[in-house]
Amino acid sequence: MSILNEFYVLENGIKIPKLGFGTWQIPNGEVTYNAVSAALRNGYRHIDTAAAYRNEESVGKAIKDSGIPREKIFVTTKLESHIKDYEGAKAGFLKTLKDLDMDYVDLYLIHAPWPWNEIGKNCDEGNVQAYKAMEEFYKMGKIRAIGVSNFTPKDIENILAHCEIKPFVNQIAYHIAHHQAETDAYCRAKNILVEAYSPLGIGKLLTHPEVINMAKKYGKSPAQVCIKYDLQHDTLPLPKSTHENRIIENTQLDDFEISRDDMDYLDSLDPEHQSVD
Repeated sequence: MSILNEFYVLENGIKIPKLGFGTWQIPNGEVTYNAVSAALRNGYRHIDTAAAYRNEESVGKAIKDSGIPREKIFVTTKLESHIKDYEGAKAGFLKTLKDLDMDYVDLYLIHAPWPWNEIGKNCDEGNVQAYKAMEEFYKMGKIRAIGVSNFTPKDIENILAHCEIKPFVNQIAYHIAHHQAETDAYCRAKNILVEAYSPLGIGKLLTHPEVINMAKKYGKSPAQVCIKYDLQHDTLPLPKSTHENRIIENTQLDDFEISRDDMDYLDSLDPEHQSVD
Protein backbone atom coordinates (compact mmCIF):
# COMPACT_ATOMS: atom_id res chain seq x y z
CA MET A 1 0.00 0.00 0.00
CA SER A 2 1.29 3.48 -0.85
CA ILE A 3 1.99 5.82 2.05
CA LEU A 4 -0.43 8.21 0.31
CA ASN A 5 -3.25 5.79 1.16
CA GLU A 6 -2.33 5.33 4.82
CA PHE A 7 -3.82 7.27 7.73
CA TYR A 8 -3.45 8.00 11.41
CA VAL A 9 -6.67 8.24 13.39
CA LEU A 10 -7.00 11.17 15.78
CA GLU A 11 -8.61 10.68 19.16
CA ASN A 12 -11.94 12.03 17.87
CA GLY A 13 -11.99 9.42 15.08
CA ILE A 14 -10.91 11.76 12.26
CA LYS A 15 -8.58 10.10 9.73
CA ILE A 16 -5.52 12.14 8.74
CA PRO A 17 -3.21 11.08 5.87
CA LYS A 18 0.18 9.92 7.17
CA LEU A 19 2.09 12.14 4.73
CA GLY A 20 1.33 15.81 4.20
CA PHE A 21 2.52 18.40 1.70
CA GLY A 22 4.06 21.45 3.38
CA THR A 23 3.90 24.96 1.91
CA TRP A 24 6.09 26.99 4.29
CA GLN A 25 8.24 29.53 2.40
CA ILE A 26 6.41 28.96 -0.87
CA PRO A 27 5.18 32.38 -2.05
CA ASN A 28 1.54 33.08 -2.78
CA GLY A 29 0.59 33.07 -6.43
CA GLU A 30 1.69 30.85 -9.27
CA VAL A 31 4.48 29.06 -7.36
CA THR A 32 2.21 27.87 -4.53
CA TYR A 33 -0.63 27.15 -6.94
CA ASN A 34 1.59 24.99 -9.16
CA ALA A 35 3.25 23.17 -6.24
CA VAL A 36 -0.03 22.27 -4.54
CA SER A 37 -1.57 21.31 -7.90
CA ALA A 38 1.39 19.00 -8.58
CA ALA A 39 1.09 17.45 -5.12
CA LEU A 40 -2.61 16.76 -5.57
CA ARG A 41 -2.07 15.47 -9.10
CA ASN A 42 0.42 12.96 -7.74
CA GLY A 43 -1.71 11.61 -4.94
CA TYR A 44 -1.20 13.85 -1.91
CA ARG A 45 -4.43 14.37 0.00
CA HIS A 46 -3.09 16.36 2.96
CA ILE A 47 -2.05 19.99 2.44
CA ASP A 48 -0.51 22.06 5.24
CA THR A 49 -0.50 25.86 5.23
CA ALA A 50 -0.82 28.75 7.70
CA ALA A 51 -2.05 32.32 7.78
CA ALA A 52 1.54 33.40 8.42
CA TYR A 53 2.69 31.78 5.17
CA ARG A 54 0.56 34.29 3.24
CA ASN A 55 -0.33 31.65 0.66
CA GLU A 56 -3.73 30.37 1.80
CA GLU A 57 -5.41 31.99 -1.19
CA SER A 58 -3.30 30.04 -3.71
CA VAL A 59 -3.58 26.83 -1.68
CA GLY A 60 -7.37 27.12 -1.69
CA LYS A 61 -7.51 27.88 -5.42
CA ALA A 62 -5.31 24.90 -6.28
CA ILE A 63 -7.52 22.62 -4.20
CA LYS A 64 -10.69 23.97 -5.80
CA ASP A 65 -9.29 23.73 -9.33
CA SER A 66 -8.01 20.18 -8.79
CA GLY A 67 -11.47 18.72 -9.32
CA ILE A 68 -10.97 16.48 -6.29
CA PRO A 69 -13.96 16.59 -3.93
CA ARG A 70 -13.21 18.85 -0.97
CA GLU A 71 -13.99 16.07 1.52
CA LYS A 72 -11.22 13.94 -0.01
CA ILE A 73 -8.53 16.49 0.89
CA PHE A 74 -7.29 17.11 4.43
CA VAL A 75 -6.47 20.79 4.92
CA THR A 76 -4.42 22.05 7.86
CA THR A 77 -3.84 25.72 8.61
CA LYS A 78 -2.80 27.81 11.59
CA LEU A 79 -3.69 30.88 13.62
CA GLU A 80 -0.98 33.54 13.47
CA SER A 81 1.36 33.36 16.43
CA HIS A 82 0.79 36.92 17.66
CA ILE A 83 -3.00 36.49 18.04
CA LYS A 84 -3.52 35.76 21.73
CA ASP A 85 -7.13 36.73 22.45
CA TYR A 86 -10.58 35.26 21.90
CA GLU A 87 -11.98 37.83 19.48
CA GLY A 88 -8.74 38.04 17.55
CA ALA A 89 -8.68 34.28 17.14
CA LYS A 90 -12.26 34.27 15.88
CA ALA A 91 -11.49 36.98 13.36
CA GLY A 92 -8.29 35.22 12.30
CA PHE A 93 -10.10 31.97 11.62
CA LEU A 94 -12.87 33.65 9.63
CA LYS A 95 -10.26 35.43 7.51
CA THR A 96 -8.55 32.10 6.88
CA LEU A 97 -11.83 30.57 5.69
CA LYS A 98 -12.30 33.51 3.33
CA ASP A 99 -8.74 33.34 2.01
CA LEU A 100 -8.97 29.58 1.45
CA ASP A 101 -12.49 30.01 0.03
CA MET A 102 -13.69 27.07 2.10
CA ASP A 103 -16.58 26.35 4.45
CA TYR A 104 -14.40 24.44 6.94
CA VAL A 105 -10.86 23.24 7.59
CA ASP A 106 -9.84 19.80 8.75
CA LEU A 107 -7.21 20.84 11.30
CA TYR A 108 -6.57 24.26 12.86
CA LEU A 109 -3.57 24.94 15.07
CA ILE A 110 -2.22 27.74 17.24
CA HIS A 111 0.99 28.35 15.30
CA ALA A 112 3.20 28.95 18.34
CA PRO A 113 2.83 29.55 22.09
CA TRP A 114 4.34 33.03 21.68
CA PRO A 115 4.73 35.59 18.86
CA TRP A 116 7.67 34.71 16.62
CA ASN A 117 9.28 38.07 17.42
CA GLU A 118 8.97 37.37 21.17
CA ILE A 119 10.02 33.74 21.46
CA GLY A 120 9.74 32.53 25.05
CA LYS A 121 7.23 35.17 26.16
CA ASN A 122 4.60 33.83 28.59
CA CYS A 123 1.27 33.92 26.74
CA ASP A 124 -0.56 31.30 28.81
CA GLU A 125 -3.77 33.32 29.19
CA GLY A 126 -3.76 34.39 25.56
CA ASN A 127 -3.31 30.83 24.36
CA VAL A 128 -6.26 29.72 26.46
CA GLN A 129 -8.45 32.49 25.03
CA ALA A 130 -7.41 31.72 21.45
CA TYR A 131 -7.97 28.00 21.99
CA LYS A 132 -11.45 28.61 23.42
CA ALA A 133 -12.37 30.41 20.21
CA MET A 134 -11.12 27.40 18.27
CA GLU A 135 -13.19 25.09 20.47
CA GLU A 136 -16.26 27.11 19.54
CA PHE A 137 -15.65 26.68 15.80
CA TYR A 138 -14.89 22.99 16.38
CA LYS A 139 -18.27 22.51 18.03
CA MET A 140 -19.90 24.32 15.10
CA GLY A 141 -18.29 21.91 12.63
CA LYS A 142 -16.15 24.60 11.00
CA ILE A 143 -13.01 22.80 12.19
CA ARG A 144 -12.83 19.00 12.27
CA ALA A 145 -9.88 18.85 14.69
CA ILE A 146 -7.96 21.43 16.72
CA GLY A 147 -4.45 21.48 18.06
CA VAL A 148 -1.23 23.37 18.62
CA SER A 149 2.20 23.86 17.08
CA ASN A 150 5.61 24.37 18.68
CA PHE A 151 4.07 23.74 22.14
CA THR A 152 6.14 22.23 24.94
CA PRO A 153 4.56 19.89 27.52
CA LYS A 154 4.21 22.90 29.85
CA ASP A 155 2.35 24.86 27.16
CA ILE A 156 0.00 21.93 26.53
CA GLU A 157 -0.61 21.46 30.25
CA ASN A 158 -1.86 25.05 30.36
CA ILE A 159 -4.44 24.23 27.65
CA LEU A 160 -5.50 21.02 29.38
CA ALA A 161 -5.99 22.85 32.67
CA HIS A 162 -8.26 25.57 31.29
CA CYS A 163 -9.95 24.26 28.13
CA GLU A 164 -12.48 21.55 27.35
CA ILE A 165 -10.97 19.74 24.38
CA LYS A 166 -7.53 18.18 24.44
CA PRO A 167 -5.38 19.14 21.43
CA PHE A 168 -5.45 16.34 18.88
CA VAL A 169 -2.14 17.35 17.28
CA ASN A 170 1.12 19.10 18.14
CA GLN A 171 3.10 20.13 15.05
CA ILE A 172 6.79 20.54 15.88
CA ALA A 173 10.20 20.60 14.22
CA TYR A 174 11.09 16.92 14.16
CA HIS A 175 13.83 15.39 12.08
CA ILE A 176 17.12 13.52 12.18
CA ALA A 177 19.39 15.20 14.76
CA HIS A 178 16.45 17.11 16.25
CA HIS A 179 13.62 14.88 17.42
CA GLN A 180 12.49 16.63 20.61
CA ALA A 181 12.36 13.45 22.70
CA GLU A 182 10.71 15.01 25.76
CA THR A 183 7.87 16.65 23.83
CA ASP A 184 7.45 13.56 21.65
CA ALA A 185 7.18 11.25 24.67
CA TYR A 186 4.72 13.58 26.39
CA CYS A 187 2.47 13.76 23.33
CA ARG A 188 2.50 9.99 22.90
CA ALA A 189 1.47 9.54 26.53
CA LYS A 190 -1.43 11.95 25.97
CA ASN A 191 -2.41 10.40 22.60
CA ILE A 192 -1.61 13.67 20.82
CA LEU A 193 -0.33 13.07 17.28
CA VAL A 194 3.06 14.63 16.53
CA GLU A 195 3.31 16.22 13.11
CA ALA A 196 6.89 16.66 11.91
CA TYR A 197 7.55 19.90 10.08
CA SER A 198 10.87 20.53 8.34
CA PRO A 199 11.57 16.77 8.05
CA LEU A 200 14.55 17.63 5.81
CA GLY A 201 15.98 20.06 8.37
CA ILE A 202 15.22 23.02 6.07
CA GLY A 203 17.24 21.18 3.43
CA LYS A 204 20.40 20.96 5.55
CA LEU A 205 20.04 17.23 6.12
CA LEU A 206 20.25 16.61 2.38
CA THR A 207 23.98 17.37 2.55
CA HIS A 208 24.65 15.77 5.96
CA PRO A 209 27.36 13.14 5.32
CA GLU A 210 25.78 10.54 7.61
CA VAL A 211 22.38 10.95 5.95
CA ILE A 212 24.01 10.69 2.52
CA ASN A 213 25.79 7.47 3.57
CA MET A 214 22.54 6.03 4.89
CA ALA A 215 20.77 6.93 1.65
CA LYS A 216 23.45 5.13 -0.37
CA LYS A 217 23.08 2.06 1.83
CA TYR A 218 19.35 1.82 1.10
CA GLY A 219 19.56 2.97 -2.51
CA LYS A 220 17.34 5.96 -1.72
CA SER A 221 17.65 9.73 -1.73
CA PRO A 222 18.61 11.60 1.45
CA ALA A 223 15.11 13.13 1.44
CA GLN A 224 13.46 9.71 1.34
CA VAL A 225 15.57 8.54 4.29
CA CYS A 226 14.63 11.66 6.28
CA ILE A 227 10.92 11.25 5.61
CA LYS A 228 10.99 7.51 6.30
CA TYR A 229 12.80 8.21 9.59
CA ASP A 230 9.90 10.39 10.75
CA LEU A 231 7.31 7.84 9.66
CA GLN A 232 9.10 5.04 11.51
CA HIS A 233 8.92 7.22 14.61
CA ASP A 234 5.12 7.31 14.09
CA THR A 235 5.10 11.04 13.36
CA LEU A 236 3.47 12.74 10.39
CA PRO A 237 6.06 14.39 8.13
CA LEU A 238 5.27 17.46 6.03
CA PRO A 239 7.90 17.66 3.29
CA LYS A 240 7.70 20.48 0.77
CA SER A 241 9.08 21.08 -2.69
CA THR A 242 8.25 23.16 -5.72
CA HIS A 243 9.72 20.56 -8.11
CA GLU A 244 7.32 17.88 -9.32
CA ASN A 245 9.98 15.17 -9.58
CA ARG A 246 10.89 15.68 -5.91
CA ILE A 247 7.24 15.93 -4.90
CA ILE A 248 6.80 12.45 -6.42
CA GLU A 249 10.09 11.09 -5.02
CA ASN A 250 9.09 12.11 -1.50
CA THR A 251 6.15 9.68 -1.66
CA GLN A 252 8.17 6.65 -2.84
CA LEU A 253 8.80 5.19 0.59
CA ASP A 254 7.12 1.81 0.59
CA ASP A 255 9.89 -0.46 -0.71
CA PHE A 256 12.36 -0.03 2.15
CA GLU A 257 12.55 -0.02 5.93
CA ILE A 258 15.33 1.54 8.01
CA SER A 259 16.70 -1.11 10.36
CA ARG A 260 16.44 -0.73 14.13
CA ASP A 261 20.21 -0.34 14.42
CA ASP A 262 20.24 2.36 11.76
CA MET A 263 17.31 4.19 13.39
CA ASP A 264 19.24 4.15 16.68
CA TYR A 265 22.28 5.52 14.90
CA LEU A 266 20.28 8.33 13.28
CA ASP A 267 18.76 9.09 16.69
CA SER A 268 22.27 9.54 18.06
CA LEU A 269 23.44 12.17 15.56
CA ASP A 270 24.50 15.51 16.95
CA PRO A 271 21.58 18.00 17.13
CA GLU A 272 23.20 20.65 14.97
CA HIS A 273 20.61 20.74 12.18
CA GLN A 274 17.72 22.44 13.94
CA SER A 275 14.84 24.29 12.34
CA VAL A 276 12.06 26.66 13.27
CA ASP A 277 8.76 27.16 11.44
